[in-house]
Amino acid sequence: MSAVQEIIDSLHEQLPWQSELYQHFHRHPELGLEEHDTSARIASELGALGYEIHKIGGTGIVGVLANGQGPAVLARADIDALPVTENTGLDYSSTVEGVMHACGHDMHIATLLGAARLLSEHKDAWTGTHIALFQPAEETAAGAKAMVADGLVEKIPKPVVALAQHMMPVEAGKIGTTAGPILSAGDSLRITVYGRGAHGSMPHNSVDPVVLASSIVLKLQTIVSRETRPGQFAVLTVGAVNAGSTANIIPDRAQLLLNIRTYDPALRQHVIDSIERIVRGECAAAGSPQEPDFEFYDQFPLTSNDAASNEKVTKAFEGHFAEGQVYQTDPATASEDFSTIPDAFGVPYVYWTVGCADPETYQAALAEGTVASKIPANHSPFFAPVINPTLETATRTQVVAALAYLGHGAQG
Repeated sequence: MSAVQEIIDSLHEQLPWQSELYQHFHRHPELGLEEHDTSARIASELGALGYEIHKIGGTGIVGVLANGQGPAVLARADIDALPVTENTGLDYSSTVEGVMHACGHDMHIATLLGAARLLSEHKDAWTGTHIALFQPAEETAAGAKAMVADGLVEKIPKPVVALAQHMMPVEAGKIGTTAGPILSAGDSLRITVYGRGAHGSMPHNSVDPVVLASSIVLKLQTIVSRETRPGQFAVLTVGAVNAGSTANIIPDRAQLLLNIRTYDPALRQHVIDSIERIVRGECAAAGSPQEPDFEFYDQFPLTSNDAASNEKVTKAFEGHFAEGQVYQTDPATASEDFSTIPDAFGVPYVYWTVGCADPETYQAALAEGTVASKIPANHSPFFAPVINPTLETATRTQVVAALAYLGHGAQG
């Protein structure tokens, strides 16, 4: 019997404990950098398993379990919730008004804690150091930066690889991997353009920022449609335009909120440069009395898997899971900040996806062509990962991926 299988065979004994943990975290969600009770519970569970506990980045928790000579492997789970009012009807629904685990982070916590317990109870099956990192504030792109700024790299052993996974609204039991980009870079941008206010009956006395902003919105569409090579991926969304407060007053400024998604760093920079060029040009054409302001926020780095590391982990998955469970996923247009952590250490990383939708419901929706309308996506108030088999599958992926580096013989 392989070391992996020996460990996995004991997983079923602890699934009730993991299920209770998952439901606890789902009932008690906390927003980014406010995850005080969440991190306290995580630290308590890890401490009971023999992990050395480090509090890093405010509400971040890192557990380190040294087990003889060998490499260190870092596995990360994000722990924050979203400002969403839950509407799932579950008997373990959120008890916090207006806050919900609507992106699966509660499942991430429970599965990494489950893997930590399995590794702590089967030290004879591996050697090296397992680092279980629980990161706050992923949803605002603040948590990974906070942990790095608080000395993460100096406070824990340097890993040879970093691992992470995410729940996705596909069939539970499915595991998606890919080399290269798997999540897009994401940038939000606040642009303020300036006009000259006037009475609504006297537009000739104004420089109308509402007309200016409207012109900018239309012109920005050409960045993707006319400046991006066909086949390249870029999304530029103007999510909000705010100006004025009443019908008969021309305001003196307008604000636009933009969101950018790209897979290629060079294209990302081109999009940003083009936005600035277009905005400044339209302001000049309108006779704007003041230069526009540009403010970037909620910036997420590109998540792009190292090819060799992804191949190693994918082969480990394929050797453990049933045929058809592991597939090559397309890159998603969502973004997150995980890569900030391995980039700080200067090490490769592997990020994969785990399906969490009820298999029967998903297959029926797939046959009907109604997946988009019947399977709630991440950030939806109806988002609710099915506990089984999601919990088991996602715990197994954490163990299998870690043992690809820590298992006996893996280091040769």
